[in-house]
Amino acid sequence: MSSPSPSDSTLRLQIEGMSCASCVGRVEKVLRAVPGVARADVNLATEQATVRAGTDVQPLEALVGAVRQAGYGVATTEHRLQIEGMTCASCVGRVEKALRRVPGVLQASVNLASEQATVQALSTVEPQALLAATAAAGYPAHVLSDAGAAAAAPAGAPWWPVAVAAALTLPMVAPMLGQPFGWHWMPPGWVQLLLATPVQFWLGARFYRAGWAALRARSGNMDLLVALGTSAAYGLSLYLLWQSAGHAGHGGEPHLYFEASAAVITLVLLGKWLEQRAKRQTLDAIRALHALRPTRARVRRGGVEQEIAVEQLVVGDLVLVRPGDRIAVDGEIVQGQTHVDESLLTGESLPVAKGPGERVTGGAINAEGAIEVRTLAVGAETQLSRIIRMVESAQAAKAPIQRLVDRVSAVFVPVVLLIALATLAGWVVYSGDWEQALVNAVAVLVIACPCALGLATPTAIMAGTGVAARHGILIKDAQALETAHAVTLVAFDKTGTLTEGKPSVVAVRPAASEDADAVLRQAAALQASSSHPLALAVRERAQGLAVPAVQDAQALPGRGVQGTVEGRVLALGSTRLLRERGLDAGALANEAQQLEQSGRTVSWLLASDRVLGLLAFGDSVKPSAAAAIARLNALGIQTLMLTGDNRGAAQAVGQALGITRVQAEMLPEHKAQVVQRERDAGQVVAFVGDGLNDGPALAAASCGFAMAGGADVATETADITLMRGDLRLVADALDLSRRTSAKIRQNLWWAFGYNALGIPLAALGLLNPVIAGGAMALSSVSVVGNALLLRRWRSVEERTAP
Repeated sequence: MSSPSPSDSTLRLQIEGMSCASCVGRVEKVLRAVPGVARADVNLATEQATVRAGTDVQPLEALVGAVRQAGYGVATTEHRLQIEGMTCASCVGRVEKALRRVPGVLQASVNLASEQATVQALSTVEPQALLAATAAAGYPAHVLSDAGAAAAAPAGAPWWPVAVAAALTLPMVAPMLGQPFGWHWMPPGWVQLLLATPVQFWLGARFYRAGWAALRARSGNMDLLVALGTSAAYGLSLYLLWQSAGHAGHGGEPHLYFEASAAVITLVLLGKWLEQRAKRQTLDAIRALHALRPTRARVRRGGVEQEIAVEQLVVGDLVLVRPGDRIAVDGEIVQGQTHVDESLLTGESLPVAKGPGERVTGGAINAEGAIEVRTLAVGAETQLSRIIRMVESAQAAKAPIQRLVDRVSAVFVPVVLLIALATLAGWVVYSGDWEQALVNAVAVLVIACPCALGLATPTAIMAGTGVAARHGILIKDAQALETAHAVTLVAFDKTGTLTEGKPSVVAVRPAASEDADAVLRQAAALQASSSHPLALAVRERAQGLAVPAVQDAQALPGRGVQGTVEGRVLALGSTRLLRERGLDAGALANEAQQLEQSGRTVSWLLASDRVLGLLAFGDSVKPSAAAAIARLNALGIQTLMLTGDNRGAAQAVGQALGITRVQAEMLPEHKAQVVQRERDAGQVVAFVGDGLNDGPALAAASCGFAMAGGADVATETADITLMRGDLRLVADALDLSRRTSAKIRQNLWWAFGYNALGIPLAALGLLNPVIAGGAMALSSVSVVGNALLLRRWRSVEERTAP
C-alpha cells in the first residue's frame, strides 16, 4: 500500500452487513486491493470506510463492486434535483459532467424536458455538495422531495416578454413584409435603435447571462450562439448608423440589421415559451398521479373519530372513508360494501365491487357506501407511491440512443462557432464584403439548434410512459421501452397469467384402500402455509374437515411441497414428482390421463413408498386472453406457453387460445433456459408471468411483463408491470412502445436533418438571419409537439368501443 500524497482524494463509504473485527479486516483488504487506493480504514462502530485514493484510482464503481463482491453492502442514496437555466442539450452535458465530478457520485442523469437531475451517490454525499457543483457550472438547483416532484415541473414561462418583444419588433419587420407589394418604408435608423436596444439588452439579457455562464465553464450552449449572433447584427447596425451619421447629406441611410437582431430574439423567446408550455404537458401523467394523494384522513382512535394529516397515519389505523372521498391508504376493508373507482391507477374504467376482507388502494375513489379500512401501508410503501416512483424513474432515465445525441451535443456548439468563423472568413475572401460576410455568419449562429437534439428523446419517452401509466401500464425505464418495440416472441406463463389463477378442486381420487377425506385432509395439511393458488383451492375444499398439523414443511420448486403429517413424510406435487420418485400410479394412471386431456391440473399425494391419491383442479381461462393472443398475431408477434402444469392441461388451454407452441411440465429454471435459447436463436423475447417461480424467466427475457397482484419478485424483476389482469395490455404496451420509438426516430431525424440542412444554407448566404431565427425556434417546438401526439394514442379496446 502506497503512502498518501497531498493530491489524494478522500471517499467515505457506509458499509452494510459488518458484524465483527474480521469483517473490518476483510473490507479493508478488498478496498486496498483496488488499483489506485493509497489507504483504506474501516470503523466498525460507525460502519464507515475512509478511502484515500490517488488520481489514478479506478472508477468509484470499482470500490463499490469490490465491497459487494466480498459479501457486504454499500449504502447509496438517490437525489432528485430541479435544475434552473438549462436551454439545450449542451447544458445537459455540462450539468451531468459537473455532478459526476462530485466525489461519491455513482451516476448522474439529467432530463432537459423535466429540467430534473437524478443522482445515484454514496449515502455519505451531502445534497449541498451536488447543489454547489451545479451552481459552479452556472445552473442553480434545489433538492426535490417526493411530494414536491410533480409541483416542480418546469415553470410556465411568462408571456409578457414575448408580447413586449413582438410589439417593439413589429414596426421594423412589418415594412419588410410589405416590400413584395411595393411598400418601401422603414423607420429612421435612430427609431430602429430605440426599438431594438431594449429587446437586445433587456428582454434578451437571459441569453447573455446563460452564455456568459457557459463561457466561464469553458463550454457553449444555445444561449451563447444567440447572444453572439444577435450582438454581431446589432453591432454591425450600430456601426453603419454611426458611419452614416458622420456622412450626412452624402446619400441615403444604409440598410441596417436592427430588425434581424430583434426578430431573432423575439422568435427565440416565442419558441421557448411554446416549448415550456409543451414540456409541461409531457408531465401531465405524473401530476395526475400526485393529485391522487389525499392530504387529510378521518380515523378512529380509541373510539374517537378525528381528522388528521395523511403523514400522521400509521399501520393499523382504522380509516373512515365516506362516499365520494379518496381512500388515503392501502388497506383492507373491515366494514361496509362499496364500489371503488381505480381508473387512474389501473386504467380500469368500471368501478370494482369491494367488501369486507378485500384490499383497497390509496388514491382510489370510494364511489358509494361508507367503509372502514384498516391501514396496511402508508407513505412511500403504498402502491400509489411505488407507481409514481416507477413512472418518474422511467421518465428520468435515458434511452440508449441518447448516448449518441450526448456525444454530438458535447461538440455541437464549438463546431458551429468554427463554421461561423469559416463562413465569415470565406465570404470576406470571396466577395470582400465584410457586411454580407457578417450577416451570413450571424445566420449560421442563430439557425444552429442544440435544443432540438436535447429534447428529441426525453419528450417522446415522457409522453409515451405517461400515456402508458394512464392505461395501467408501468414501464420501468427507457431501456425497456426501447427493447419492447422490437419484441418478436411473447412467452406466457399459464396459471394466474393466461388463466384466472383461482383454481378449484374438481375431483379427489383416493388410491385403493385409501379414503377420499383422508387424502384431502393430508393434502390440506401440506398446503397449510402456502399462498399458491392450488394451495388455496385445497384448503377451501377441506373446510369442515379436521386438518392435521404439518411439520418440516418445505417447497419443492417446480414440483410441489413436502412435510411430515401424522408421523409420515408425505409429498403433494406434479406428475414430474411422481416420475422422479419412481412410484406406480396403478389404477389411477388412466383416470389421471383422462383428467389431464380434459384440461385439468393433477396433483399427486405421495408417501415414501406408494401413491395415496390424486387431486384434480380446474381453472378458467381469462376472458381477455384469446383477444390478446389474436392481437399479438395481428402485430406479427409469435406466442409461446411455458408452464409447469401437465401436458394435457397445457395443450387444452393452448388450443382454446390459439397458441400453437406449448411446453409443459417445466421447472422455473427450464423456463429461463427456453427463453435464453429463443434469444440465442435471434428472437427478441418478452415473458409474461405473475408468480415467484417466474422470476428466472422474467430476468432471462429481453423484456419481462409482470401482472400486478402477483409475487413481489415478479414485479421487481419485470421491465413492465401491468396494473390489471387484462392481457390485452401486453399488445397495447408493445404497440405503444413501437409508436414511441417511432417518435424518437422522427424527432432525431428532424433535429439532425434540420441542422445538417440549415447550417450549410446559412453558410452559403441563402438564409436571412430573421428566417434562420424563426426556423431555429420552430425546430424545438416541432420536436416537442410531435412527441405530444402520443397523447392521442388509444388502446384497441378504446378504438373499437361504440
